[in-house]
Amino acid sequence: TVVKGDGLSLSIAAASIFAKTARDRHMAELATQYPGYGWEQNAGYGVKAHTDGLLKLGPTIHHRRTFAPVAKLLTQVDS
Repeated sequence: TVVKGDGLSLSIAAASIFAKTARDRHMAELATQYPGYGWEQNAGYGVKAHTDGLLKLGPTIHHRRTFAPVAKLLTQVDS
């Protein structure tokens, strides 16, 4: 790991841009497959619209089980 590597290396900066672009594209695809989570706008970050979607629709196979709101929901369902 290189701290602030994207400012030190063109290769790291390019990889960072590529990764973000690929992630944004993937999240937009998930948004079409699983509407209601706001993935096309929040790229999977835990914003209110996404949390509301989790509460209303439950987690998908794409949600990390270690993400606190998902873990809490799964605990409630198991209880």
